[in-house]
Amino acid sequence: MFYHEPKLQYKVRVDKPNPQFARLLQQAIGGIEGEIRVCLQYLFQAWGARGPAKYRDMLLETGTEEISHIEMLCTAVALNLEGAKGDLIDRVVSENPVVKEIMGGMDPRHYLSAGLAAMASDANGVPFNGSWVVASGNLAADMYANVMAESTGRLLATRLWESTDDPGMKDMLAFLIARDTMHQNQWLAVLEELGGPTGVHPIPNSFPQSQETQDFSYTFFSTNVNRPEPPAARWASGPSIDGKGEFEFRHATPFGDEPILSPPIPEANGQDEQQL
Repeated sequence: MFYHEPKLQYKVRVDKPNPQFARLLQQAIGGIEGEIRVCLQYLFQAWGARGPAKYRDMLLETGTEEISHIEMLCTAVALNLEGAKGDLIDRVVSENPVVKEIMGGMDPRHYLSAGLAAMASDANGVPFNGSWVVASGNLAADMYANVMAESTGRLLATRLWESTDDPGMKDMLAFLIARDTMHQNQWLAVLEELGGPTGVHPIPNSFPQSQETQDFSYTFFSTNVNRPEPPAARWASGPSIDGKGEFEFRHATPFGDEPILSPPIPEANGQDEQQL
């Protein structure tokens, strides 16, 4: 069950409406780095969570917070689009030249499809893609996916912050950047609680390593034909990060044979020349 508070989580103020910036904000709503992605990612992870209830509860709380961020950004888009009302649209459409370079840089669907409102799409108008949502059922794997999602989301928010001189938008984005800082640390805290690199790796740690081909478990294969010597790098020698092996460097060589496939079956209708 979810409840709604009419007030926004944080104030959203637009001092100078800017339809072009509204289009940029769409990336933070429906782009791969956006809030719809993390919202659904955390909620689906929670709804499928098995194990200690505290992880499910935390994911539910954070996923629900992300709905608030979508609401803030949608409000910001709508307020920025108020600068596209009336005379701007009339002038752009009447002057035309390819609808004045697609309505002066704004997404025309903000007007045509949404009536000057936000959409569940990215900055190019591409609809949100649910395949971006990671909910594997493995707590450690999901936490790494969440760190990545918050990292790219924070990166996007900082770029948006750099792209506007509107004080209200900078203030809202500074809040979202701060929340991304917290969420990155939050997911890393879960990984630390699970045992850190030596405890969670390799993921899944429930699969016995005796069943993998252990000769290759900690070998870096170099496919660079111009690299005669191992690099002076952490991943090329010394103890592995999980503490369960030693890194080694090898030049890649084939361990298998050249593949030879059977001729095509008659029903596949290959050419006569393929029937070897």
